[in-house]
Amino acid sequence: MRRLEGHFGGLWKTATTALACTAVIGTAGGAAAAAAPVPVPVPARNSVSAPAPAPSSAARTGVPEGQRVGVPRRLPSSVDGGAWQSGHVQGMAIDRRKGFVYFSFTNLLVKTDLRGRPVGSVTGFTGHLGDLDFNAQDGRVYGSLEYKAAKSFYIAILDGDRINRMGMDAQATGVVSTVYLKEVVRDFTADMNGDGVFDGDTGNTPDHRYGCSGIDGVAFGPEFGRKHGKQRLTVAYGVYANTARTDNDHQVLLQYDIGRWRTYERPLTEAAPHTSGPARVDGKYFAYTGNTTYGVQNLEFDGYSGNWLLAAYKGTKPGFPNYTVFALDGSKKPVRGTVRGQRKPERGLLLPLLRGGLHDAPTGTYGWPAPGQYGQYGLVSLDDGRFYVARSGTVQDGGVTKQTATAVLNTWTGRTPSPFSPVVPAV
Repeated sequence: MRRLEGHFGGLWKTATTALACTAVIGTAGGAAAAAAPVPVPVPARNSVSAPAPAPSSAARTGVPEGQRVGVPRRLPSSVDGGAWQSGHVQGMAIDRRKGFVYFSFTNLLVKTDLRGRPVGSVTGFTGHLGDLDFNAQDGRVYGSLEYKAAKSFYIAILDGDRINRMGMDAQATGVVSTVYLKEVVRDFTADMNGDGVFDGDTGNTPDHRYGCSGIDGVAFGPEFGRKHGKQRLTVAYGVYANTARTDNDHQVLLQYDIGRWRTYERPLTEAAPHTSGPARVDGKYFAYTGNTTYGVQNLEFDGYSGNWLLAAYKGTKPGFPNYTVFALDGSKKPVRGTVRGQRKPERGLLLPLLRGGLHDAPTGTYGWPAPGQYGQYGLVSLDDGRFYVARSGTVQDGGVTKQTATAVLNTWTGRTPSPFSPVVPAV
């Protein structure tokens, strides 16, 4: 039996949501929708009808409205990420103070202004550039970067201020530095059946501890269980879809204190992958959701509710409801307990799911079935109750298929099956 739990952490929230060559750099789509003001009424506590008011721009950024040169006073209802001969959109990040949006297209990074005009791009990634987040403390963009054949997994760190023209090479221009994630490599390469053979990039194997396929979701937020704790970078595992094993039913999340990461940073050199990175994690956590296809695609901390959102591709394992959006209850501390389904008994730090959306009693999981695109291709919390949610698509241009992305402003309703609702621009 599944029971409807429609509210998000005690308050209903508003929410929103490559290797490209020079020949395609000028193909970005048109301007974003007009940056029309969106009325935001004040709800009663625990209301199920209206979003909370957004704080002023000055409160969000510390910069008075009149001094925010070139940045719209109101965020647009959508931002066009353009059309590119690349992989599909994987994630987004926003620098609200300076007025830029970053889109990851698997092997291309595109930087636009808030009107959807491209102002720079980084090309030449042969690995998988995934989810992104913006670090307001150092003004840089952080993203997951995988080289599975080389057994190398990195956090890519991009200097947004230096991304000022189209077609900048990821290796030659020095705008990208990387940090190696040893813990991920250990789990990805784990020989779980003890036959002495690493089976490589495939889910059809008992290898890969926890079913680890690498990494994808990344987000900045406080240490789990401490709402106002020190900022950490959280990295979510990709997890192979495999219905024949029981040790792959958790989302695995690593937390890092990046305060000294500049000592590990190295330029991106794909021909000779480096191994400079922290020897250990600052926290390893498990959230029981059931197996999803490639784990957490987009991870986001919502400063408004204090909760974490996880967007995933639908799982295929019988016996689970196979939700596609989950939330972690940021008010609850991790509890040490049994990591279910492991071949040998294992204990770890367990993260509780927020009791929202649908409840599947047999598995004890909560979530939203959310058909379609609800954060799997990009999710950005504006920390005022709204989110930008990515919409992915394709267009034909002279017989060439190009990938498109649009950041669409959404409100969080908490309703099922889809917890997000696009904002309708004021006329």
